[in-house]
Amino acid sequence: MKKMFTPVATIAFLLVPILAGQKAKPRADSAALIARGKYLVEGTAMCGDCHTPHNEKGEPIKEQWLKGAAVDFKPTVPIPVWANKAVRISGLPGWPRDAAIKFLMTGKDTNGAQARPPMPQYRFNLQDATAIVAYLKSLAPGE
Repeated sequence: MKKMFTPVATIAFLLVPILAGQKAKPRADSAALIARGKYLVEGTAMCGDCHTPHNEKGEPIKEQWLKGAAVDFKPTVPIPVWANKAVRISGLPGWPRDAAIKFLMTGKDTNGAQARPPMPQYRFNLQDATAIVAYLKSLAPGE
């Protein structure tokens, strides 16, 4: 009589459902990571204050959330590198994931240059920077 399963095939057969079940967990972690990033972007870093246009009442325009805006305040003393516009960060166009994480951890862009004021020189830890990037990448980049 011919054997249907070898010991290796039996182990593989038993491990497939277990491994398949573990694949569902990263999706849950991913949702939690995005939620953490949203909390940090909206409540801690306050990215929308500069990166979202505001209406005449000073309220953020929700349809343009994090899609870039003119910086409507100026420094009290001249700063030659002052940025007059906050770039679109919804979807992080042009930013590879690892470069964006490094930027949030070091304050330096892909060329090693510091972020221009008024952009804060954030020093997020790896977990928070990863969460912020996950959230921003989850947003539609817009037009």
